[in-house]
Amino acid sequence: MMTRIDHLCSLGPVIPVLTIERLEDAVPIAEALVEGGLPVLEVTLRTENALKAIEAIARAVPGAHVGAGTVINPDDYKRSVDSGSSFIVSPGITSELLDYGINSDIPYLPGIQTVSEMMEGIKRGYKRFKFFPAEISGGTAALKAFGGPFGDIRFCPTGGIRVHTAADYLALPNVMCVGGTWLTPDELIANKDWAGIMKLAREAVNSAS
Repeated sequence: MMTRIDHLCSLGPVIPVLTIERLEDAVPIAEALVEGGLPVLEVTLRTENALKAIEAIARAVPGAHVGAGTVINPDDYKRSVDSGSSFIVSPGITSELLDYGINSDIPYLPGIQTVSEMMEGIKRGYKRFKFFPAEISGGTAALKAFGGPFGDIRFCPTGGIRVHTAADYLALPNVMCVGGTWLTPDELIANKDWAGIMKLAREAVNSAS
């Protein structure tokens, strides 16, 4: 599982975090982000169309690796996998999710905010975590501190990160990639400006290189 998470996080410096309101927007958003150089996409389970969006992207965008975010229980996990998710992300952890994920064929990136939560995950065999919400939980300073006692643990920080701060996170040795919502502004989606979204993706890739 750790190897598969590492591979996914190596495919691009940013994982776009997507909240899909209209199903018809799912595929063009995904196509724009993949064309812009960001093939790993997290669709949050925050809308009624989320699972259908995951299914549509998995079916219609060959270059995309689409996963489900905001997964909060094993039922969400199973439904997301059945819809075509290639990875699962949660905002926090529960013992039920940790136990379910460690036995799943589809890799799971648990969300943690504290050292104690991280240690619960480590106890069950996890070494890769989402750090959320990153900016208000100490940001890069917290991740630097984590690196001392937990040198073999790697993170995907998410929450409040923007294009001008992403590079600071990516410069840390224990950061694999970052998650970001800034790549799909509401205005661009409303105007169906897929070229604009592709441009933001390219800017994110270039700023991280």
